[in-house]
Parts: sequence; structure tokens; C-alpha cells
Amino acid sequence: MNWILLVEQVLNGVQLGLLLFLLAAGLTLVFGIMDLVNLAHGSLYMIGAFIAASLTQLTGSFVIAAILTLPATMLVGMAVEVLCLRTLYDRDHLDQVLATFGLILFADDFVQLVWGPAGMDIRLPEFLRTSFEILPGVVYPTYRVAIIVVGLAVAAFLYFLVARTRIGMLIRAGASNREMVGALGVNIRLLFTLIFGLGAMMAGLAGLMAGPILTVQIGMGNDILILAFVVIVIGGIGSIRGAFVAALIVGLIDTVGRAFLPEILGLFVGQLAADTAAPSISSMMSYLLMAVILAFRPEGLFPPRSG
Repeated sequence: MNWILLVEQVLNGVQLGLLLFLLAAGLTLVFGIMDLVNLAHGSLYMIGAFIAASLTQLTGSFVIAAILTLPATMLVGMAVEVLCLRTLYDRDHLDQVLATFGLILFADDFVQLVWGPAGMDIRLPEFLRTSFEILPGVVYPTYRVAIIVVGLAVAAFLYFLVARTRIGMLIRAGASNREMVGALGVNIRLLFTLIFGLGAMMAGLAGLMAGPILTVQIGMGNDILILAFVVIVIGGIGSIRGAFVAALIVGLIDTVGRAFLPEILGLFVGQLAADTAAPSISSMMSYLLMAVILAFRPEGLFPPRSG
């Protein structure tokens, strides 16, 4: 086995895993703490990418656009929570699924109305379009390293916010008993709006980080949202630590599987059949892992109470 290719694919898996974590962290905050099934979370990821693309063209700087995109997507998320989702907290999950599915359709049409049907590209600055040698013989793109660094920094920030601050204490208390927290004088509606805005900002960050790698286009959040749900189910709904670990596992399975499964299958079947089947099998492995976790540990690897 080529060890340089192995190191590159492991790094690609970590990078994909951390992108999934950025999306799943916001989703697990909203789903696990607010008990709101938000299928439109992927739409916030898409809107974040489009805002970043527009601001990059407007300012001529990806860095400035990234800084402005975060509060912009947070405000979009808070507006969506206040205008559309606040009345759904006391409804059952089926109502929430139907309402947020409607939001997906609305968001796709809204983006087409504002930005048009064509996709957009995000141009990186010169210093992020380079590569450097991270290990002897292993050259890796600077931007992908930046995604890994940002993902790790966000994970550390969320852990500190939830586990070590007063706001985090209120978030955990609100998840356990929102009525009791409200009776103690905490504005639970404002707290939930801030949590939803934080989740939207995480989705927007994932969108703007993925934008330069993928084409920014309508519906880009729908496929990756399914993987984000797989991540929070494997990690444990409501657990930031679980989302982090599960995102890395899913990212590594998907990326390393796609790279090496054709070679492994080729030992048993024809190479053409192996090349055709490997991507599908690699994608299925994440869902098979989720099924195994649900069978033997339905609460996930790191449920909130143990995390």
C-alpha cells in the first residue's frame, strides 16, 4: 500500500469529517436541545455558501466575506426561528418535519429568485491556493489544512461554551426542563432563538468552507444533511462530543473507503466491477454503522448524560 496516498486520504477523511461536524454541531444543538426536527438545516448551509460567494465578489476578499457571512447567517437563522419555527416547539415531530420540509422548498425558490438558477464559484486568495509539505513526501493543499484547523477550533469553542460557561449551563438546563428554567426568570424564548442562530451560524460556516471546494448551487445542502443526521444518531443526539467523534468516523469511512475499496474488491472480483461497486458500498458503510449503533446502543456512542 502506498503510505503517502494513505496519509493523504486520512487527512481528506478528517477534513470531510470536520466539515460534517460543523453542520452536525448546529443540527444536534437544535434537535437535541430544542427537540426541533429541522430538515431545513441544510438550506441554511446553502444560504451561507451563497452569501459567502456574493460577499467574496463584492469585497474581493474571501477572508472578509467569511467574517461577514457568520453574523449574516446567524441573523437569517434567528429570523427563521422567530417567524416560522417558534410555534412548532409544542407540536409533534411529524408537524415539524412537514413544516421544515416546506421551508426547504421555500429556501430553494428564494435562492433561485435572489441569485438565479446558475451556480457560483468562490475564489480563494493566493495564500490559500498553495500547498506545502506536511510530512516528508506528503504535499497537502493549504485550504484543506485551514478547514481542519477551523473545525478543531470550532469544536474547542463549542465544548468550552456548553461545558464551561453560564450560557452553556442554561442551554443544558433548558434541554432538561425548559419550564423550570423559565420559572427561574430566564427568557427561554430568547435563549432558544440564540441557540437556533448559533446552529444556523455553524451551518453557514460549513457552507462557506465547502463553497471553494464544491460549486455553490441550489439544493447543495440536501445530500450532506442526510450524512449530518447519520452523524448525530451515531454520536448521540444532543452531544457535541458525540457529533465530533462520529463526524470523524463517518468522514474517514467515506473517504478512505472510496480510495482503497476498489483495490480490495479487485482481489475478489473483476476490477471494472470493483470500481463500479466500491463508491456505493463505501457510501452504504456509514448507514450500516448507524444501523449497528442503533441495534446495540440506541442512545448513540456519547449520549449527553454521559458526555
